[in-house]
Amino acid sequence: MTIDKTGKSDSDWRKELTPERYRVLRQHGTEAPGASPLNHEKRAGEFLCAGCGAELFPSGTKYESGSGWPSFYAAMPEAVEIKSDTSHGMTRTEVNCARCGGHLGHVFPDGPQPTGERYCINGAALNFKPEGQ
Repeated sequence: MTIDKTGKSDSDWRKELTPERYRVLRQHGTEAPGASPLNHEKRAGEFLCAGCGAELFPSGTKYESGSGWPSFYAAMPEAVEIKSDTSHGMTRTEVNCARCGGHLGHVFPDGPQPTGERYCINGAALNFKPEGQ
């Protein structure tokens, strides 16, 4: 049985996550563009990992990239880990939750200032926590 950095097994994750969240977070899946209601979320708050609840992106860094996925120009300090992804016949930079290792999406160097980065994140990998809750 494989155990990840949270101490959870694959079986644990399958029990805790919806099938779509499991496919995205644990199997490196991608949701369809435009599928997430979080694309339209504009309230103040934080975007959390849907797997472990870690705080990942402050709402002030979210912007409309036109990509079809929630996009951010910066993550919270030490909240994400990045690695090279050579799947699908191309090289991209994968973004994972630093706490649980869940696949979030990819980061590209075509975002707005001040960072110039576009974190293109699957909405299925996120939960939103409004400010003050």
